[in-house]
Amino acid sequence: MLSVRDFWRRHRRKVFVTVGVLGSGYLLYKLYGAQRHGVQELERELAVQRETEDLMKAQMQAHFENIQKMSDVTLPHAMHELSCRITEELDLSHLLERLIQGKGQPNTLTQSEKLDLWSRLKILSFTRMTLSVWATTMLSLYTKVQVNILGRHLYIDTARSLGISDSVESGDVVDREDQKKFLDNIDFLSQHGMPALISDMEAATKEVLKGKQLSTFFNSTTLHETIMQILNSFMSMGTPNSWIKYMIPEDVRPYSTTHGSDDPVPFDMTEFEQLMMEAWAVLSSAEFGSIVEISLKAVVDTLVELMGTKFSGGSVAGGLPLARVLPQVAQMCPLLLEEPRKNQFIQIIKNIQEVELFFTLLYANMPHA
Repeated sequence: MLSVRDFWRRHRRKVFVTVGVLGSGYLLYKLYGAQRHGVQELERELAVQRETEDLMKAQMQAHFENIQKMSDVTLPHAMHELSCRITEELDLSHLLERLIQGKGQPNTLTQSEKLDLWSRLKILSFTRMTLSVWATTMLSLYTKVQVNILGRHLYIDTARSLGISDSVESGDVVDREDQKKFLDNIDFLSQHGMPALISDMEAATKEVLKGKQLSTFFNSTTLHETIMQILNSFMSMGTPNSWIKYMIPEDVRPYSTTHGSDDPVPFDMTEFEQLMMEAWAVLSSAEFGSIVEISLKAVVDTLVELMGTKFSGGSVAGGLPLARVLPQVAQMCPLLLEEPRKNQFIQIIKNIQEVELFFTLLYANMPHA
C-alpha cells in the first residue's frame, strides 16, 4: 500500500496541473463575470444617454417649431411694411402724371422741365428697384440669422432643463417675450432705417447713372451690370459694414469691440441686448458679407432674366433705349416685394447652396456645445 509520501511523489505533477486548471478556470469565470457586469452597466448608461438625447431632440423640436412659427409671422409682416414704405417714399406716380400731362399739353412744360422730370424718373426708378433688391435680400437673410441665434440659446436652455448643462456654456434663459422682441427687430429697417437707406441708395444710383442718357441703349447685359454697379457702390459707402445701421440700431455693438476681450459681459446686460449683439457679430462677419454678395447676384440674375421674358412689344433682352426700359424697371418692384410664400426671389435665396451651407456651419460653430 502506497504511503502519502509515495503518492505525492508519483502524482505531484498531476496535482499541480489539476489545481492550476481549476484556479485558471475560476479566475476566468470571475473575469467574465466582471466583464459582463461592465458591459451591462455600459449598456444601461448608453440607454439612459439615448433616452436623454431623444427627449432633448423632442423638446428642441417643439421649441424650434415655436420659434419658426414666430419667424414665419415676422417676415411676411416685415415685407408688407417694407413694401408700404418704399411705395410711399419712392412714389413715381406724380412724375409720370406730369410727363403724361406735358405730352398731352405740349405748352405746359418747358424742354428743361421735361428733361428734369425724365432725369428724376430715371434716378428714382433705379433707386426703387435696387433698394427693393437689397432690402428683400437682407430681410430674408437676417430672418435666418435670427432663427439660428435663437436655436443656439434653445440648445443651451434645453440642455440645462435636462440636467446636462455641464457640457454647454452658461447663460440666462431667453424667455418668449425676449424671443419675440428680437424677431420683431426685423421691422427696424422699415421703421427707422429707411430714410438713410433711401438717401444712400439714391446717391449710389446717381453716381452710376450720371453718364447714361435716355437714349443710351440697354440690353440684358447692360442692365445687369448697371444694377450690380449701383449695389456695389452702395455697399462700399462709408466704413466697412456701415450698411448694418439700416438693419440694427447703431448703439448695438459686440462688447469686445469697445472693451478688452478679457472683460466680462456687463452684469446688467439684458438677454435681448445679448441677442442683438450676437446678430451684429454675424452680420459684420466676412463670411456673411460673401453670402450677401452671392445672394444679391442671384436675385439680380433672376430679375434681369424675368424682365427679358415678361414684357411683350419689346424687352430689354433684345435691347431698348433707356427711356423705354424705365417703365419695365418700375413694374418689377411689386414682384420683388411680394409676400414670402409668393416671392420667387426669396425662394431663390433659400435655394442657394452657399447660403444653406453658411447657416448650417453657423449653427454648428456657435459655442453651444
